[in-house]
Amino acid sequence: MKQELAQDIALMRYSMISPLIVGLPDEYKSKEAYFRAASARGALHPNGSFIHPAPTSIKRWYQHYQKNGFDGLLPSSRSDEGTSRKIHPDLEEQIRYLKTNYPRMSAAAIFRQLCDNGSVNRNELSESTVNRFLNSLARKERTTNNQDMRRYERAHANEVWCGDSSVGPYLKTEDGRKHKVYVIALIDDASRYIVGIDVFFNDNFANLMSVMKSAVAKFGVPKLFNFDNGSSYKNKQMDLLAARIGSTVHYDQPYTPTQKAKVERWFRTMKDQWMAGLDMRDFHTLEELRGSLYTYVNI
Repeated sequence: MKQELAQDIALMRYSMISPLIVGLPDEYKSKEAYFRAASARGALHPNGSFIHPAPTSIKRWYQHYQKNGFDGLLPSSRSDEGTSRKIHPDLEEQIRYLKTNYPRMSAAAIFRQLCDNGSVNRNELSESTVNRFLNSLARKERTTNNQDMRRYERAHANEVWCGDSSVGPYLKTEDGRKHKVYVIALIDDASRYIVGIDVFFNDNFANLMSVMKSAVAKFGVPKLFNFDNGSSYKNKQMDLLAARIGSTVHYDQPYTPTQKAKVERWFRTMKDQWMAGLDMRDFHTLEELRGSLYTYVNI
């Protein structure tokens, strides 16, 4: 398997277990309940198919991550590839779960699902074997999982950092040109303390990374980063970075501001206080403006 594909599969697996890294979400009574809900929710596989791994598979990925970090989620080739294999209990669980929750799935569709999520190799298990097992199931139970919006607010500092950007003042540089300035900030959800902030001429991923790296170097790694769905924030590189440093990322759904409202309120205060008091004739470089902002924020 190519390294990029293996990494993408690991990221897909990480996306399914990442909420548990912060701690068991309030709406679930147990990790097993979360695994069942995550299975029903499913995930987009790197090959473009939408899969529903069995709860036992998601539990196994979580255990592997706890033991070996992100590398524990990388798929590995089987040592018995090419040999015949019966349906073991884990596969039985996956097949039963898929058929119970998706009763219209045919044996062929379930077989493709097992192949797509890496549970079996086509040379190891046949579609007819899956079909025979399905025919042997006496009962089918349907499970309905209600997906509620999760509350990410935490009681302690360094658990959740919320990030956003705002248009700042216009800066007239020494060449006489006016430039729009963007302020990118990270706020600690519990303490409302600004853990990272800077000014830039562009609101992009590279500049966000600069703010994140500076904040992590000073305050450590938060359990969760909370962003909106903007293109500057939502991409594979962001998810990979969070996975590598042992954090996770939550993206607010449209029209559900949640924690984003807190950093937006801070930006309004910043504009009313810091920006309102600026005489932009005194500033000609980002460095000068940055110094004024740092004095205001006291970092």
